[in-house]
Formats: sequence, C-alpha cells, structure tokens
Amino acid sequence: MSQSQHPLPNRIKLIWGISAIGSLLVLLVVTGLFWLAQTYWDWAAWLTVTMLVVAIGEPIIETALIPYRYRFTRYMISDTAVEMQAGFIFKKRVAIPIARVQNVTLNAGPLLQWRKLSKVTVATASTTHTIEGLELTTAEQLRDQIMQLAREARHDQN
Repeated sequence: MSQSQHPLPNRIKLIWGISAIGSLLVLLVVTGLFWLAQTYWDWAAWLTVTMLVVAIGEPIIETALIPYRYRFTRYMISDTAVEMQAGFIFKKRVAIPIARVQNVTLNAGPLLQWRKLSKVTVATASTTHTIEGLELTTAEQLRDQIMQLAREARHDQN
C-alpha cells in the first residue's frame, strides 16, 4: 500500500471556480435586498455599499486562492490513520485513527457529478472529515480500503 500523500484531481479547481461564481450571485442578490431596504425603509447607504464590496471582493479572493488551496490539499491512507492536510500559512492537519472510523460515505452534488468527482466523508463517533472531489473510481476504492482497514483494526482489538 502506498504511504505517499495524494493530491486532489486537477478538475476540482473548476468546481471551486464555479462555487465562487455561485457565491457572487448569492451575494449580489443580498446586496440587491440591502438596496431595496435602503430605498424603501431609509436604511443607511453605507450598508449597501459594504455589501457590494463584500459581494465583489469575496468571490475574487476565493478565486485567487484556488491555486493555493489546490497545491496544499492532500490526503494519505495508512494502516493506522486517514490523514488530511490543507493550507500552508494556516495549516490544518487531521489524522483519524483507522480503529475509530465508523462510516465512509461518498457524496456528489450536480457539479461534482458533472465532472465525475465525489466527496469522501469519513465519520467517527464524534466528528466527520471530508476529502473533496476525488475521481469516482478512486473514491470508491478509498471507501472500500478505509472500511477494510477499520474492520481489521477492530478485529485486532478484540
């Protein structure tokens, strides 16, 4: 079994970009609601301006960070743990002991299905962690591998 860290597929960047566009659209609708409130109920104009700045700025920042996010998001499966890593400046590393894994779920919304990707969610008794956007076949193999390792780890404890 390979002990190396695995990157996400390159296609996840497109999904993240479309998600940023979705954020833009939602924030523009909220900005429009603030404008209506300003127009009809005399809300302060600075609220609408602030919402407009956020509506434009947040998706730009989200889009600009896609290469960074992609470069530093990794996962690794070993005999003892499922490990996930994200970020460089704000680094987050999670190690889930294989013996504590209770369930592994594959999820795919319309965008992920369109790109033939799937999210792998690893659940323990207390929390869940997600590996975003893996190839469907890779996700299925990962699910089977993690659950097999979890069964073996529980069997070894008895």
